[in-house]
Amino acid sequence: MTPCTTFAGRTVALFGLGGSGLATALSLQAGGASVVACDDSPDSVARARAQGIATADLRSSDWSDFAALILAPGVPLTHPVPHWTVGLANAAGIEIIGDIELFCRERNRTAPGAPFVAITGTNGKSTTTALVAHVLRHAGWDVQMGGNIGTAILSLAPPAQGRVHVIELSSFQIDLTPSLNPSIGVLLNITPDHLDRHGTMENYAAIKERLIADSDLAIVGIDDAPSRAIAERRAGPTVTIQVGDERGRNGLTAHGSAVFGPEGERIADLAGIGTLRGAHNWQNAAVAVAVVGALGVRGETLAAGLRSFPGLPHRMEEVRRRGRVLFVNDSKATNADSTEKALSAFHDIHWILGGKSKEGGILALAPLFPRVAHAYLIGAASDDFAKTLEGRVPYTRCGTLDVATKAAAQAAAASDAPEPVVLLSPACASYDQFRSFEDRGDQFRELVRAVP
Repeated sequence: MTPCTTFAGRTVALFGLGGSGLATALSLQAGGASVVACDDSPDSVARARAQGIATADLRSSDWSDFAALILAPGVPLTHPVPHWTVGLANAAGIEIIGDIELFCRERNRTAPGAPFVAITGTNGKSTTTALVAHVLRHAGWDVQMGGNIGTAILSLAPPAQGRVHVIELSSFQIDLTPSLNPSIGVLLNITPDHLDRHGTMENYAAIKERLIADSDLAIVGIDDAPSRAIAERRAGPTVTIQVGDERGRNGLTAHGSAVFGPEGERIADLAGIGTLRGAHNWQNAAVAVAVVGALGVRGETLAAGLRSFPGLPHRMEEVRRRGRVLFVNDSKATNADSTEKALSAFHDIHWILGGKSKEGGILALAPLFPRVAHAYLIGAASDDFAKTLEGRVPYTRCGTLDVATKAAAQAAAASDAPEPVVLLSPACASYDQFRSFEDRGDQFRELVRAVP
């Protein structure tokens, strides 16, 4: 745990008692603050009380007693309408911040030079965060990884010299962190997302830009126009990352399964690393190479770290090989944009897709349909997806994941292709048949392991 001492001797209001909210309350108490916590869920309130956290209905509290409102990142700050606690905090004239802000203040107070890598982007931030942390651990660093990926930041060990925090940040978290100042700030990419929470694309991009605004070093992917404009505006030290043959003047490029420096020198070879397959992962790897290189990890230590990266579950996860057939769990692909990355990475695909469809369906994936040998439809989107595939891709209505996996495994085994791929990349949310995309991926993994 990182005890948060910046509110020692004062009282703060806290709303949102999920995992990060509980960790924040305990951190504040350990640092000497008094916490009055609240949540809309009675079960969450009961869990907090069981851990010794004081709770109350903040609607009836005296807000003049509070020094700040600590808000969970999932609670609306501005759009579509501010949460009721936001209105009460504004009326009381107190600041509204989140757990990342508390960490930043503690770092600035106790270990201002401690390495702090903050990573954001619309896509790829979890893989990049995990890859950076893995390579640094392989090189012998004391690495604390968390934030939007798994462990709440205040549950991690506190900032210290020789200890690096590698933290994934969502736009919701950045929005609650006014003094964000990482030693290395990473912006991977920006595409439309969470506009219901940020109102416009311009607002969303501006929040992402704040992560690198005060960083000592910025590493920015410039394959999309908003990120490229942000990189061009930045005055401080900046390394750009791009995917393609064109060489960047002040950064790294990734193409042909390798990462190249600004003079065209080969820095890292990604060929044969299954967990870094596909152009989108080339960007993730190039960013990781830039981050760890800035921290002094290069050469064979870097190469060995990349080769040993196990990848993340449900993100183009290579589950098993059965003869020539490769089984890939890409359950995290809950929309067409994510599935596009997987379809671009393989040929001879036996594609399992479907679920609760999102706006736009899969029509945007039509240029990649020639890579698909057969499609296996499951879930509520089956009728709509069948209409899109009709005349373009042979398909079978399977209904459920178990039926689809069995059919795809049998067809792939009978294929003459050198490496047929059974790919679960649903391009859909999971909630019509599963608790979550993790549940869907876990069930697929077990089905694949049961294939004779």
